[in-house]
Amino acid sequence: MMGAFPLSPSPMPALRASWVPSPLSRPAILAAACLLALAAQPAAQAQTARKPSPYENVIEPVKARPLTPAEIAARKAEDARRGGPAFMARVENEAAFRQLARVYNAGTPLEIPHVLFVIDRQRDNRIYYLDTPRYGLHETFARERRLLPGKDRAALTAQYKDPHRRLLFGTLSWQRDLPGYTYEFWEGDRLTPALLKLADETVAQSFYAPVRFKTNSTLHEQAATQTGLTFVTQEALLREQTFLPLNPGSAQGRLRIVASVEATPDLKRDDIVVLDELPIAIPPVAGLITQRPSTLLSHVNLLAKGWGIPNAYVRDAASALRQYDGQWVTLTVSGNDYQVRPTDRPATQPPATPPKPRARLPKPDLTVRALQPLDALAVRDRRHCGVKAANLGALRSALPPAASVPDGFCIPFAQYAAFMQRLNVAQRLAALEQRPDFIADADVRRKELAALRQDIMQAAPDAAQAHSWRALWQSRLQGRGVFVRSSSNSEDLPGFSGAGLYTTVPNVTQPEALAKAVQTVWASVYNFDAYEARRAAGIGHDAVVMAVLVQLAAPSDSSGVMITRDPFDASRRHVTYLSAKRGLGIKVVEGKRQAEQVMYSSWSKAVQVLSRSAEDTQLVADASGGVREVPIAPDARQVLNDALVARLAAVGRQVKQRLGKVDQDIEWAVVGDRIIILQARPYIDARR
Repeated sequence: MMGAFPLSPSPMPALRASWVPSPLSRPAILAAACLLALAAQPAAQAQTARKPSPYENVIEPVKARPLTPAEIAARKAEDARRGGPAFMARVENEAAFRQLARVYNAGTPLEIPHVLFVIDRQRDNRIYYLDTPRYGLHETFARERRLLPGKDRAALTAQYKDPHRRLLFGTLSWQRDLPGYTYEFWEGDRLTPALLKLADETVAQSFYAPVRFKTNSTLHEQAATQTGLTFVTQEALLREQTFLPLNPGSAQGRLRIVASVEATPDLKRDDIVVLDELPIAIPPVAGLITQRPSTLLSHVNLLAKGWGIPNAYVRDAASALRQYDGQWVTLTVSGNDYQVRPTDRPATQPPATPPKPRARLPKPDLTVRALQPLDALAVRDRRHCGVKAANLGALRSALPPAASVPDGFCIPFAQYAAFMQRLNVAQRLAALEQRPDFIADADVRRKELAALRQDIMQAAPDAAQAHSWRALWQSRLQGRGVFVRSSSNSEDLPGFSGAGLYTTVPNVTQPEALAKAVQTVWASVYNFDAYEARRAAGIGHDAVVMAVLVQLAAPSDSSGVMITRDPFDASRRHVTYLSAKRGLGIKVVEGKRQAEQVMYSSWSKAVQVLSRSAEDTQLVADASGGVREVPIAPDARQVLNDALVARLAAVGRQVKQRLGKVDQDIEWAVVGDRIIILQARPYIDARR
């Protein structure tokens, strides 16, 4: 079997698992148009175990008419050219399967040969295994053979929705790393236990080798369980992956295998870093490879996407790439493979001078000095409170009753600017940036910035300002626990996310701790990773100002992040991607365990599980302030159910609509039955 489909060594069954094209996203298409569309399709979407659907790219309707003699002759000629029939009733051996198969990502680690099949229940459950390169869609075959009316879209839709339908449309694929064959149905197929049992029996009787059912949605899992079938889930297949293209791209640099970012303070902008696990944050580098899986929405992955650097998960990467450790290489990450090859070190190194500013920050309004209740903020108020606080203010009145935003208030840019002026921070930073050692040595920058942050945090607060913070905290928020969060003018920008660069102080419960928390957030402007990220982006540090959002803590039962489109395929805007954890979702434990990941389609209503949560602990608010880690019972690890996923996706669409119809990266939490929105920022992808 293996010799029939020569693949490079990278077992990744889920990433090559087939996906049945949807009949619902576009009208039906002509066979010729379908074949052209298939030729133009991108590589299979490895991260979600799906193949792109031709229905998403073409819109020509099928013509309801019989084939002409010339068309019949053309079909026969095509049969002859292909060297075989248009379909088979049985697949007797591997050669027959290969003859019918279409192959996505041929010659790569994600290669997947697959064959479409149609089962006709009106003709004694007759099965047709299709010449799949010829018939890009089940529908094309069914209409040509008069199994479906020519124009009737309702009849087509019924083949995916009606429990009494005439036809079953499926796909059978070779999964190299099971190893073995699986069959499956489109994620939105309303498959019943009876239909699944019929399909399983029909495929088993007509295919030469054992075949297992692969589920593409939670509904499919339920049908298989009720039928008593042993099945393969997307989640189980994804666990076997050895490669995941988190951000395609190419870069040159010195490859460095490191145990952790925290233990490697000398990372440089031209390093390609191989990490044992995903860190909480990282300074700008040329490329990233991690050897433990993570979620797409981790802060480091978002930063890599914003920087536009190649980024991939590769199982056992340290062992596989040990020979290149310390060498200059070119790393290339594509949608279906990665490559590391030696290259010459650049002949000249960049001069030891500060990078020239390339990006201009929004000019802050420093005339607004008064504290701003969240209710009073609108999108335009980002000029004095930053995007984070302004967006949440705009959403406070827009989301109920579907969701809510915890109350709070903003300490505007002007108060930060006055405090920094009192400490002469601008002059101190200017002096540092004139020093050759500060310019040239990341270790020196790290040390000097840490000292600067310490001085900011320990400085005596302005007594009148600190009193006003505590007074509004007591009067408006009743002195309850709050999160003290950043809202600068150097995050949530087009082309620069800033995700995870600045500090959040969680669950402040004591009045005397509030001022220290605010100054900690202010000081995080000079976090080493934040400084380095701005430096690499050409953002002038003297133009950065920091507002602070003081917001009621939400005692989250679960929390996470969602993107209001498919992050792997920009054309699928009806899809929402969600990652989730139990408890509070702050970044303290990020990277230790894989979060729960699901995809939801608003038109198929299908929930696809990419991973269930692997967390064995969760963060909860401590009554005395801060957070603590507590164990999770093994039977309570699943975070999301289908109803909650659909509700969250609907709220995500509301947020996108309110914030200029721009795709959003949204932090959310659930408390009891309530959905709470904690942040909404534009989704940044440097490739687009």
